[in-house]
Amino acid sequence: MELDLNRFWSREALLAEMETMNGFGTRLTGAKGQTDFVRYLRKRIEDMGLMTYSDLYSFDRWEAKRTSLKICRADGDEEIEVTSPWPYSGETGPLGLTEEIVEVADKRLGYLPARGKIALVTVSDLGSIPSNIAFNQRRAFPEDVSIPAFYKGPVATSFVNIPFLGVAKAAGVKAVVCVWKGMSREMVRGQYLPFILEYQGIPALWVCEEDGEKLRQAAKEKAKVNLVLEASREKNAQSESFYAVLRGKRTDEAIIINTHTDGVNCVEENGPIAMLAMLDYLKDTQPERTLIFVFVTGHFRLPAFKQNDIQATSKWLKNHRDLWDGRSGHIKAVAGVSVEHFGCTEWKDADGVYTQTNPIDIEIVYTGNKAVDDIYYRALEGRTKVRTVTLRGHNILHFGEGQPLFNVGIPQIALVAAPDYLTAMADDHQMSKFDLDLMHEQVQTFLKVVLLLDETPTKEIGRTEPYTFVWGMLGKKGRTQGEAKSVESEA
Repeated sequence: MELDLNRFWSREALLAEMETMNGFGTRLTGAKGQTDFVRYLRKRIEDMGLMTYSDLYSFDRWEAKRTSLKICRADGDEEIEVTSPWPYSGETGPLGLTEEIVEVADKRLGYLPARGKIALVTVSDLGSIPSNIAFNQRRAFPEDVSIPAFYKGPVATSFVNIPFLGVAKAAGVKAVVCVWKGMSREMVRGQYLPFILEYQGIPALWVCEEDGEKLRQAAKEKAKVNLVLEASREKNAQSESFYAVLRGKRTDEAIIINTHTDGVNCVEENGPIAMLAMLDYLKDTQPERTLIFVFVTGHFRLPAFKQNDIQATSKWLKNHRDLWDGRSGHIKAVAGVSVEHFGCTEWKDADGVYTQTNPIDIEIVYTGNKAVDDIYYRALEGRTKVRTVTLRGHNILHFGEGQPLFNVGIPQIALVAAPDYLTAMADDHQMSKFDLDLMHEQVQTFLKVVLLLDETPTKEIGRTEPYTFVWGMLGKKGRTQGEAKSVESEA
């Protein structure tokens, strides 16, 4: 399918929108930056002549304001860099707390030796858990691209190899210092992780491995450390999801295009910018089906926003069944397109140095069945920059905001690239790792996906395939490690 590039945004227009988004600053859930960004998005869409419809939510909000960490010594304090605070962990007063630091060998259950003190725990980079536990690869382009045999990095590590702060609090520990192991300072600096847990009620900070060694030596010396984590807490803070509707010739069927508006840098989350570009292209046309563009909040405060799911779009789906479930005169969503994390280059630790290892980070794309998988690869035609794998939902795992669509049986095509800097805050918003030309091509691809889905008969789109279980398939470079067993999903 060929697009009319005279109607599609130029690279310069796309960059201008990215810079506008960055200008709002960090867009954590409910923060001023996100609120202003949502207001801007709605105005841009309304200026296109479309109506927007909002859902306003209340939640208890936490945000770190100031952190510091130092080893207290008789001959002078030694400052330790805090690479980031643990989100929604806890807080101290302005002076912090000064206590002996105690190394804890078991970061899940072994906190009793640190009662009344500050616990030091090590969080090692994943490297021994096979990727085919979480991923089941359909195919790739180029064909030799694969999910690595062992998936690593800060995001996966913080979700899987996680210290139990609740146990530490119950054991009477005053605070926790978590040491990233096996990852460079540059990789872990600014990581907003983990963001999937309830408020923990105990202050916790992250440090890099090099500084962790200094703290480990301080623990051997029974030295004290001063830990500061000042944070604001706001009861009944507000945040907004919204959607826009482009009416089609058929009003009984729809395609849902979704992303989230909260994020921490230029790629997390630039999906709303991609959706603006799509809407601007489509606004003067009438598609075959109704197109519903959904901008959700809560991705970075999932405990407050997920609804019987692990992603924030589930809350929107619960509140708007009339727009997708096809029951009792409701619109039937026959397909979905989820867009997250455009323009990502690949950066990894190579011999201990954080560096670009590929001009394109793998474009992870979940496809709900073989028919929509074929549509995605048709949409790739003409790309000059591409490095992609398509996946099935596997072992109840399906990363990104496409999962709620998958779980209610909407066949979807969902982009969710996952570079190691995905959740890392930075002064430059990670623009040094962003490729404008790549995003420009990717947005065109997903606009084509929408158009191809729109012209495909419902019967040909088909139904969502169920999750697979046990061992997934990886590509040649990831090494195939067994076949996946398909089991019908209740969804």
